[in-house]
Amino acid sequence: MDARLDLLAAPTVGKALKHLMAAGKAVKESPLPAATQELVALRVSQINACAVCIDMHTKEAAAAGETPLRLHLVAAWREATVFTEAERAALELAEEGTRVADAAGGVSDEVWARAAEHYDEEQLTALVLLVGFMNMANRMNVMTRQPAAGDYVPGQLH
Repeated sequence: MDARLDLLAAPTVGKALKHLMAAGKAVKESPLPAATQELVALRVSQINACAVCIDMHTKEAAAAGETPLRLHLVAAWREATVFTEAERAALELAEEGTRVADAAGGVSDEVWARAAEHYDEEQLTALVLLVGFMNMANRMNVMTRQPAAGDYVPGQLH
């Protein structure tokens, strides 16, 4: 499969990516736990079927010490016993934040309240930014058929 566009070669994308990468770095440096960030990025990417991002976030999480068991169970986190209550709340918020078109009300008050039990305002802000950022990246990659899944090397985009 060939990409429809070479996103990294387009001058407009180059200008925008500078700012997007800065936003991504701000989220990465936030007080939201790194493991939670990778699990959420992976789950959002699974929902959106973004192979490039699934590859990237699986490998980044593994390089950061995440276990293969937990990575394999992200897609079925509701039935898995290996995630903390805080991680489960973040994954639930990420799913509802990603599937806003499927639920007319967007993120429910119950889901928000569960996340707020585990994360302070700064962490919730980072979580919201991360979900939005991942949805944007996933959609850009899927729309343009970026074919690089499988080739990502941890740390490549840092």
